[in-house]
Amino acid sequence: MSLTLDHVSTSMFLRGLNVLSGLIDRAAESGLEEAALMEARLAPDMRPFPDQVRMAAFSARSCVARLTDQPWPKTDDAEACLAELKATVALSIAFIEGVEAAAFAGGETRRIELRFPGVELNFEGQGYLTSFALPNFYFHLSMAYALLRHLGVPLGKRDFLGQIELI
Repeated sequence: MSLTLDHVSTSMFLRGLNVLSGLIDRAAESGLEEAALMEARLAPDMRPFPDQVRMAAFSARSCVARLTDQPWPKTDDAEACLAELKATVALSIAFIEGVEAAAFAGGETRRIELRFPGVELNFEGQGYLTSFALPNFYFHLSMAYALLRHLGVPLGKRDFLGQIELI
């Protein structure tokens, strides 16, 4: 079986987003104060837990949208509770699940330009997915996991890995 852009991107993002949704559930079940969860960070200059969730969800849906040359659903980034964060993750899952495989045609070579204060990044689609979007997504997913572990939410490696696909 050959790997295709649509399969690699959607399968990895959906798996990670489902993991993220499960992490939010575990955080809600933990008995920890929600306000403490919403302010949690590992270092003073680190973005807090909600931002880690937002950035992972945004990274996934914006990558799929860029690879397929279509708009993605926006959020106001003002989620104030775990239920709202879970809804943002669900929005990203629904968007990605709704993108047809045919929409990825030509995505491997599609020009992707990202602009940040002080830096501009230019990619072709495949390089964008493998060298920027997926690492960025997993960084924020990992930070959300690490923050919850740090706060004592009972999580293990299987919670991070999610559903394993056996072929």
